[in-house]
Amino acid sequence: MIHEIVQLSRKVADGYVISLGSLKLVCAVTDRGMVGCGAYDVSALDRHGYPAARVRSSTGGLIATVDDLLRGEVFEANSAARKLGIKEGMSGREALEHL
Repeated sequence: MIHEIVQLSRKVADGYVISLGSLKLVCAVTDRGMVGCGAYDVSALDRHGYPAARVRSSTGGLIATVDDLLRGEVFEANSAARKLGIKEGMSGREALEHL
């Protein structure tokens, strides 16, 4: 597992990359919620009131790094995340700023 600190405008997030064979599970977590690659089930997290959003690559490939996640585009946000201002189409970094 790779751990990276992501500097945001008002705080920091913890970025993680977990290798699953040829795939990578990538996410960034703050004290209020998370932004992750498409493998995360944000609906399941919503049932626990946990704000979460899924991001797809801005280049059309797979998200393999925390930088890919930050540059990617939100394509799904659960209701807890939407209540914090996260919307489809914003960048992963923008979404993290709301958390």
